[in-house]
Amino acid sequence: MTNFLLAINGLKSNKLRSSLTMLGIVIGVSAVIVMISVGQGAGKQISSAIASMGSNMLMVSPNFGQGPVRGAGGSVNTLTLDDAEAIAELRMVNYVAPELSTNATIEYTSQTWTSQVVGTSPEMQLIKNWPVRIGSFFTKDDVQGTSVVAVLGKTVADNLFPSGVNPVGLTIRINKLPFTVVGVLTAKGAAMMGQDQDDTIYIPVTTAQKRLMGVNYIRMINVQTQSPESMDYVQSNIESLLRERHRLVGVDDDFQVRNLTSVQETAENTTAIMTLLLASVAAVSLLVGGIGTMNIMLVSVTERTREIGLRMALGATFSNIRNQFLIEALVLCLLGGITGILIGIAGSYIISVIFGWPTSVTIFSVLLSVGFSAVIGIFFGFYPANKAANMDPIEALRFEK
Repeated sequence: MTNFLLAINGLKSNKLRSSLTMLGIVIGVSAVIVMISVGQGAGKQISSAIASMGSNMLMVSPNFGQGPVRGAGGSVNTLTLDDAEAIAELRMVNYVAPELSTNATIEYTSQTWTSQVVGTSPEMQLIKNWPVRIGSFFTKDDVQGTSVVAVLGKTVADNLFPSGVNPVGLTIRINKLPFTVVGVLTAKGAAMMGQDQDDTIYIPVTTAQKRLMGVNYIRMINVQTQSPESMDYVQSNIESLLRERHRLVGVDDDFQVRNLTSVQETAENTTAIMTLLLASVAAVSLLVGGIGTMNIMLVSVTERTREIGLRMALGATFSNIRNQFLIEALVLCLLGGITGILIGIAGSYIISVIFGWPTSVTIFSVLLSVGFSAVIGIFFGFYPANKAANMDPIEALRFEK
């Protein structure tokens, strides 16, 4: 306790110098916390966006480098509803939802809106776990009967209908074709690439093919497996099934199967590497702050040489002198660390509010910063403290500034 009080008094005697020395630690700690919080916030946003697309998901799409059948814009059209139905019969498959999308102009009375229209099946709602806020999703009978019914995302409903109006049962026009609204989905938020998932209209896939787009293919097949462990098994079976159905012998596949779990793992690993890189860059300022701490402690030892000699002459031991200056360096760094933590948390919040970037301050980043501050205090304070403790008391008493 005596050494601690001596350390506090030593810092108080040179407040400005102590404050400037702590500045390097403050900047370093706050920068580390901000960088880690931004990186971890981005990782959580990516995971949330992928999860919103559905769990245990496989996505089957045309291989854009292969296939003889091409549509507008060079897209390869090799997948059909029959392919989707065949995949649904495979073992360990929960749900299968075909998908065919296009951008379209949506009209209701005098209101006009441009949105993405997705032709699919009722299983899409189950795969995405997307509740209906008003009304209901369309049914298998609607798909079989090529019904002109539509389920609206929240963004579409908000832009087409006045506040307080229930859209269910009302008629909208999609590219001039009348559709009856049967439901409005709950808000979903942004997708993995930042698109607004609520700015979407869902219609039966057969209606999209025959009445809206005039095609006989689909652009994607969404497959939900029974568990994450069964994804590789199902993926292998899908590839074998489609190669057989498409009669692919001695040629490359005209389709590709993407595993969203692998995509998520890759995204998380990339985010972790970037977070580590950013934190490492920020930690350089901590190193600079530590060097500054050592420099100031050496100056302090030099200025207090006669005091050290007097304490030794009065019976102070080697450990008494060393601990005094070591604790002083430690207190200096810890005060800077605590201040840096507060500034880092505030900085993370400000970045989140002003720029809209996701941030996540964790206990790990705080403890890491405090621990690093303590290590810096001990590491860079040890040499000056040891130098002070090893002084010859007679030479120290003779020392003059």
